[in-house]
Amino acid sequence: MRKKLFALSGVAAISIFFISWGTWGHQHINRAAIFALPEAMRVFYYNHIDFITEESVIPDTRKFTNNDKVEAQRHFIDLENFIPNPGDTLPQTMQSLTGKYNNEFLTKNGILPWHMEDVMNKLTNAFKERRKADILLLSGDLGHYIADAHMPLHTTVNYDGQATNQRGIHSFWESQVPELLGNNYNFNVNDAVHIKDVRKEIWQIINNSHGLIDSLLAAEKKVAAVFGNDKMYVRDSAGKVVKNKFGQWIRTKEYAKAYHDALNGMVEQQLRLSIAATANFWYTAWVNAGSPDITSLDAAALTKRNSKNYKADLKMYKKGKLFGIKNDNEF
Repeated sequence: MRKKLFALSGVAAISIFFISWGTWGHQHINRAAIFALPEAMRVFYYNHIDFITEESVIPDTRKFTNNDKVEAQRHFIDLENFIPNPGDTLPQTMQSLTGKYNNEFLTKNGILPWHMEDVMNKLTNAFKERRKADILLLSGDLGHYIADAHMPLHTTVNYDGQATNQRGIHSFWESQVPELLGNNYNFNVNDAVHIKDVRKEIWQIINNSHGLIDSLLAAEKKVAAVFGNDKMYVRDSAGKVVKNKFGQWIRTKEYAKAYHDALNGMVEQQLRLSIAATANFWYTAWVNAGSPDITSLDAAALTKRNSKNYKADLKMYKKGKLFGIKNDNEF
């Protein structure tokens, strides 16, 4: 989540919030990741599937509900400002990061990859100590940040196309497009695997996402040239561009579909990679903690009562579908 002040079309500066992947994306990612886990973990996570699903958006609401002053910087990294020159190196740990950069710099440019590793370490310790509440809370949070890392515009200073005259592309890509077209996505991914080097994996995700930025922006430029400004946005009877409840411009369904097609599957690809990575990180934390028995953290009666729905939902997941998600759409 990011908050910036913009001056738009002669209007006074206003606050615009970007809720990463949107409620739709985050909830589908965390929910699907549960089914990619091995049986020894999946049963426990399924018992708390609604919590894991809803908790996926808590990091975005934490900023507003609790007025958390440090939360926003955990969701992004302006990679160009950390590596302004070829050959520059990045701090490897949170300690070395805060030793090199002051709070003002980090608040402005983000700490996403370092925070991901920090949450991962906390989750591993929670598994070791079999702290049920912490396992669930940290799993939900970690899934959120992993999803953010797979969103290309969370890795760049040009996070909303403001430098390329493409303002609004951030929420368009991560929220409006998947809300309109995501129900046809395939949520079934490969079974979770152990990550040998967590830090290396985090930076590979960040760098891969960053590498998609140019094509993401170029595709929108191409579609915009065909549609033109008049057919790009939904307009009211007075001809004014319609905005959602967050004050973000709403593109037409035709424009969204054309952009989605021009991306050649990028949104679904990044969402599926987010699902797989979330399951991989949860599984890795559990293995690194010694693969403790977590099923016994729940009452046997709860697991038994859920068993019928568990089998049905797993069967649906194997077909690429998810059951039980109803979102308050943003667009």
